[in-house]
Amino acid sequence: MSFHLSAEEARIESRDGKTYLHARLRREDGEWNNAEFDLDTVLGNDDGHFQWGGENFTSSARNITFDPKEGAAEQPILRAELQDCDQEWHPRDVNLTEIVENVNGQFQPKF
Repeated sequence: MSFHLSAEEARIESRDGKTYLHARLRREDGEWNNAEFDLDTVLGNDDGHFQWGGENFTSSARNITFDPKEGAAEQPILRAELQDCDQEWHPRDVNLTEIVENVNGQFQPKF
């Protein structure tokens, strides 16, 4: 299930050179579970662009922000400036519903 439709208190946290997604996720039984997901295990930086299935985007990113309900559709959008091979910085974003989902109260990658 799309995690943003079954989540409360979604936020990101930077810790130990990585970026973590946190939320309270609803389980199949209706109860809530505190969940954490290391976004650096599924997101990389490919020459200044987010790369799904990559790793360690945080190591070449700055100004990382997250809006759990952006826009009229209330989508969870991660934004960052990513560095390319020429050391230039580029503002980029990624919709996290395309990358992670809620499986019975736990974050799971979609690929």
